Amino acid sequence: MKKITIAIDGHSSCGKSTMAKDLARELGYVYIDTGAMYRACTLYAIEANLFNGQEIDVEAFHSQMSNINITFKFNASTGRPDTYLNGVRVEDRIRTMEVSSKVSIVAAIDFVRSAMVRQQQQMGQGGGVILDGRDIGTTVFPDAELKIFVTASAEVRAKRRYDELMAKGEKCNLEEILQNVLERDHIDSTRAVSPLRKADDAIVLDNSEMTIPEQKAWLIAKVNEKIGE
Repeated sequence: MKKITIAIDGHSSCGKSTMAKDLARELGYVYIDTGAMYRACTLYAIEANLFNGQEIDVEAFHSQMSNINITFKFNASTGRPDTYLNGVRVEDRIRTMEVSSKVSIVAAIDFVRSAMVRQQQQMGQGGGVILDGRDIGTTVFPDAELKIFVTASAEVRAKRRYDELMAKGEKCNLEEILQNVLERDHIDSTRAVSPLRKADDAIVLDNSEMTIPEQKAWLIAKVNEKIGE
């Protein structure tokens, strides 16, 4: 059976990473979490004190980009890959609201995107990979055989993010999360470099009212259709 490249793009907090990880495990594909890569860059900038509120010292960040090494290692207990920043596991730290509130700022910087896209293209050579993010089907792998664009209402996405953070024991406010979701949508869709948009040949998946099993069945059907062509 031929192996294809699957690009999953869409808005924040749509569950793209979860669905991509599960689909990769189901198909025996390699999963590349591009969103985690930008989150790891953001965590680096935070810990290097490059932020002043929501403003980042772009010049200092550019000079330190060569210090950022992002890798993934399989976690046998979860069955999924964990993110490592310069050899240190940061999977949990990159999912905090502090990182979420700043990641779109970092992801909009041209030299950051260029560096991450190069790494992603190297990781994904040869097919049999699933990548999720904002510009996979438009910039990273415009020739991907299957492109999915995921969306859901802002309110649904905020509630999912709220439930996720509460389950981890983090203090959070639903209204603040909703505002963060809306702000990220605006930044992601209007940035100058690789803005979030649906590729012309992408299939839209609105999972606002879908269960996880329904979503999985939908994805598997689309993969089988594409492989059978």
